[in-house]
Amino acid sequence: MSAVADERAALAATFRAAGPDAPTLCTGWTTRDLLAHLVIREGRPDASPGIVVPLFAGYTEHVQNSYARGDYSALVDRFADGPPWWSPFRLVEGLVNTGEFFVHHEDVRRASQGWEPRTLPPALREALLSAVKRVGKPALRAVPARVTLVDPAAGELLATGKGPAVTITGDVAELVFFCFGRDAVRLEFDGAADVVDAVRGASRGI
Repeated sequence: MSAVADERAALAATFRAAGPDAPTLCTGWTTRDLLAHLVIREGRPDASPGIVVPLFAGYTEHVQNSYARGDYSALVDRFADGPPWWSPFRLVEGLVNTGEFFVHHEDVRRASQGWEPRTLPPALREALLSAVKRVGKPALRAVPARVTLVDPAAGELLATGKGPAVTITGDVAELVFFCFGRDAVRLEFDGAADVVDAVRGASRGI
């Protein structure tokens, strides 16, 4: 299978193992809420605009809550089956879903104490390397520094922003998670302490 198909299957298995009421790193959401978000994102075009457009957020929340109240096992099956045949996500799934699934998979895994980083399949690792290079600049646009992202195995992946220099070093999985606004990461920050604090506290994400 492809990296995105493998990660979808792995995330579905994690949803099943965690159950409907497990915590996630998405503020205010349990696993059932996160799962409902993923299902309507690629299967309810009438409701998905509210994910990014505040004007429609109320309707999106209403639809998402209705899905979250449904049968959890059936909702996991629906996610595992992939987007409907007519969904545009089928045409661009590798591009738009690989990073999304990885980040939300870790949102479930890392919400529990004692988590450890996964050993990623080579195809997923390569997809995440591409994702950092593609989304890193917009994700870090509000960071008040010149940030360089480094994966020890792959070298420098990205340099972006202006101001004092901060180098962030770690596995690409940790770099992706950080770029998408998460703080539960295993990374090394090299720079002036106040600048590093400002980088870590800045808004991040697409």
